[in-house]
Amino acid sequence: MRRDQLEHLIRAAGAVCASRRVLVIGSQAVLGQYPTGAPARAVLSMEADLCPLDAPARTDLISGSLGDGSPFHEAFGYYGDGVDLDTAKLPEGWQDRLVPIENANTNGFVGLCLELHDLLVAKYFAGREKDYEFAQAVIGAGLVNKDSLLNRVARTELNPERAGALCALIERHFASV
Repeated sequence: MRRDQLEHLIRAAGAVCASRRVLVIGSQAVLGQYPTGAPARAVLSMEADLCPLDAPARTDLISGSLGDGSPFHEAFGYYGDGVDLDTAKLPEGWQDRLVPIENANTNGFVGLCLELHDLLVAKYFAGREKDYEFAQAVIGAGLVNKDSLLNRVARTELNPERAGALCALIERHFASV
C-alpha cells in the first residue's frame, strides 16, 4: 500500500463512520512516519486496520463498506478492516506518540498512526509470522532503535515471562541484521 491509498482509506472510513479521527493500528501505520521510506516488505499488505476513534461502535461499518471483497476493494484494489481499540497490546503512553496524517487527500479527516516502536510492540505481542517479517523489515531498514523498542516492551502490561521472551526475540532480530 502507498501513502495516498492509506489517505483514501482514512477519508472513506471517516466518512462512513462519521468519525473525524481514524486510528491506523496495523502495518500500514508505518506510512505515517515514513510516507515514502518504508521498506517494500513492510507495506506489502493491501489492507489497513482502522478504528474510528470518535465512533468506536461503528467499526463494523468499515469492514462492511470498505472491507475485503467489498465494492470499494474491487474498485481500488485495497481495503480497510475495522478493528477495536483493544485489538493491539500497546505500551503506556502510546496515545501521546500517535503520528497524524491530515492533508487535502484526507479531506478534513485525520488518520492517527501508531508510532513505529509502539506498532512493533503490538506486532511482537501478536506473534504471527507476518508480524515478525514486518518487524525484521523495519529493523533491517534501520527505522527503529533497539533500546527504545525494549523500553516500550518494559512499559507494556505483560507478564514478566512473556515480556522476557519478547525481549529475547527482539535481541535476536537485531542481531541478525
